[in-house]
Amino acid sequence: MFSLLARRAILGLALTAAAAFNAHAATDSDTMAITATVVASCSVDASDLLFGDYDPVAASPLDIGTSIGVTCTNGTAYVVSLDEGLGAGATVASRRMTAGADTLTYSLYRNAGRTNVWGETAGVNTVAGTGSGAEQDIDVFGRVPANQTAPAGAFSDTVTVTVTY
Repeated sequence: MFSLLARRAILGLALTAAAAFNAHAATDSDTMAITATVVASCSVDASDLLFGDYDPVAASPLDIGTSIGVTCTNGTAYVVSLDEGLGAGATVASRRMTAGADTLTYSLYRNAGRTNVWGETAGVNTVAGTGSGAEQDIDVFGRVPANQTAPAGAFSDTVTVTVTY
């Protein structure tokens, strides 16, 4: 076939062609910046507070509880406040459920002993916290005082829960 010299020449040409092919391959690169801004954000999910049946003749108050779920960005400080509700003449210390013109007084508290009224003044009668990125449950303690003279009927009120952050 081919002589040793011819084989070497062919091999040399093949290596030269391969080297020439590789010499033409080139690359270029650049970088791109990746950015995001995490914003402070909160959401609130207030569970209803359902007192159920109230017996005005009973000697003890009707106590019940519920919770408010607050979800805030990790590290975000927040304050939860509750307004006085819609009952005419209500205050945060003495809220009023209504049934027509009739009222049934109740209160909302920040502690299980029902000594710390929940209201709208930051640092006084609200609950403060710091977000973790996960929902945090905050207890609400309700009380309908004993021996009220409200007539039989279905009473209700609506309280606005506000999260300030």
